[in-house]
Amino acid sequence: MATTTSAASSMIEAEPAPIALDWSATALLIIDMQRDFMEPGGFGETLGNDVSLLGRAVGPIAAVLAAARAMGLLVVHTREGHRPDLTDAPPAKIERGAPSLRIGDPGPMGRILIRGEPGHDIIPELYPRAEEIVIDKPGKGAFYATELGDILQKYGIENLLVCGVTTEVCVNTTVREANDRGYRCVVIADGCASYFPEFHAAGLAMIKAQGGIFGWVTDSTAVLAAMGSEQG
Repeated sequence: MATTTSAASSMIEAEPAPIALDWSATALLIIDMQRDFMEPGGFGETLGNDVSLLGRAVGPIAAVLAAARAMGLLVVHTREGHRPDLTDAPPAKIERGAPSLRIGDPGPMGRILIRGEPGHDIIPELYPRAEEIVIDKPGKGAFYATELGDILQKYGIENLLVCGVTTEVCVNTTVREANDRGYRCVVIADGCASYFPEFHAAGLAMIKAQGGIFGWVTDSTAVLAAMGSEQG
């Protein structure tokens, strides 16, 4: 159970240890919950993945998002994708593997992983509100070649509640980037997912290992309990 530690902070049960978060310095960061990764016909499926495996994260994220909105927390969504002319997409990224469609190719939801196309957008269940921040990123990490660092500094953010897909790629990369920049990252395990369950487990284990070398790992129940204690 979460316990309130001050008027503006709560303790969240987590691994490797509980962590107190000052809500006024905390943002919810939702990574890449895009149609291109989540739905049939998108980039994830072109790589040969079962995209239905990512659906398990939607419910927990939606619950935490609703609570964050009720509390007035800063909410940041990210989308991985590229300019239509592909000038920000390295050839090594476009050419890798043997997908049925490559980045930039026409697909069922428009050009694959291209900004402005339907597949690049966030799924309806988690769609951003007008006042929420959307970061378009060309790489795996949310800090690389984006304005995220400046935005977090502007709002006085020190702590990040992190969720999204995939656990071992964009979530893990972003958490490592954030850790190097001094942010405390609390990763919501059931609000993350992977096409490979074993990678999901390993990705979370890496974050919380060695006393929380990259951050803390919790679940949506614990986060919602802490948010509830603050609102109560």
